[in-house]
Amino acid sequence: MRILLLTDVYFPRINGVSTSIQTFAHEFLNKGHEVTLIAPDYGQDHDEPFELIRIPSRYLPVDPEDRILKRGKIRELTSRLNNRHFDILHVHTPFIAHYAGLTLSRELAIPLIESYHTFFEEYLDKYIPIIPRSWLRFTARRFSSSQCNSVDGLVVPSQAMLDVLRGYGVTKNASIIPTGIKPDQFDRGNGHAFRIRYGIPEERPVLVHVGRIAHEKNIGFLIDVLAAVSREIPEVLLVIAGDGPAKETIRKDLHNRGLKDHVLFVGYLKRDGELQDCFSAGNAFIFASRTETQGLVLLEAMALGTPVVSTAVMGTGEVLRDGDGAIVSEEDVERFADHTVKLLGDTVLQQELSRRGRDYAKNWSASALADRMLGYYEQVIQQQVSSAQPVPSER
Repeated sequence: MRILLLTDVYFPRINGVSTSIQTFAHEFLNKGHEVTLIAPDYGQDHDEPFELIRIPSRYLPVDPEDRILKRGKIRELTSRLNNRHFDILHVHTPFIAHYAGLTLSRELAIPLIESYHTFFEEYLDKYIPIIPRSWLRFTARRFSSSQCNSVDGLVVPSQAMLDVLRGYGVTKNASIIPTGIKPDQFDRGNGHAFRIRYGIPEERPVLVHVGRIAHEKNIGFLIDVLAAVSREIPEVLLVIAGDGPAKETIRKDLHNRGLKDHVLFVGYLKRDGELQDCFSAGNAFIFASRTETQGLVLLEAMALGTPVVSTAVMGTGEVLRDGDGAIVSEEDVERFADHTVKLLGDTVLQQELSRRGRDYAKNWSASALADRMLGYYEQVIQQQVSSAQPVPSER
């Protein structure tokens, strides 16, 4: 199969969408398929084993980490792409890539699938605070409904997200296909080396959080939890791996609350060992986002044997099973802190959750989920072939 992917975001921009695209693309390649990805140019090199076409882009004013693709540059690729005889186009983001994808799919005469990775209804008010939240939610719903109903097939990472879209009025044929993890990529990490690298004593209790430092990730709640935990375990340290627009706000809050010595920001970490070491350095991984359509980092933590304490909202509710590598908590500071304190003080519980988490994470194989995606591609392609066949006339 010849697969064309199109996105508004990709590495070196680190987030869940980039990870999902890369994971599936590598698996497709391993299974003998051809992959071409069209993505923004960030002015930095990033090698891939598949064809990667970089498109000139501009800064996005509300979020400097992201870029706006130059749509005209994508149109200039049409004749070149047309000669490649792609079987399907898969768009991963709803901005320029979506509208360029609609045009490309018509001009290349191939079906268009789109992934709905992000719960936009809960995002927009964090970045456009001058507009009433109710207006933004209404806009996000109409925007999402219109886009999802305009494609040939829809992929969502969780039933919870699909239920939301159905509530918006999305009627398009859809398949629930989460992103998997590669067993060989998250089977080991060197937590001891990570602690040495950052000067963290081996005996110091460490909590880890990996993810974009953004307002919608509910990191403020985790800081409240940290404050409560520190009253019981004064030496506790929270390591935050990632970056984002909320970082300075969180830094100021930590300073004002006398917690700055309890948090270590380490920035984005490479997935070639640095990230795995970070996960493994933690006695527990904590998470409380309300907006995840899946929550891949939870699976990565469990695959590496790091016990999880997390709320289970939206997509994370379908990833987490209480006891299988995780303690599921309500979004209540004292309850969440109590679970965390209990876990940090009980090495037997840590070991049991670690063992069960590793076993549970094996169920989320990247290879198996790539097969499901390929099967859905074939289904949508066949539907287009069938609809294009002329209906026999009656005599």
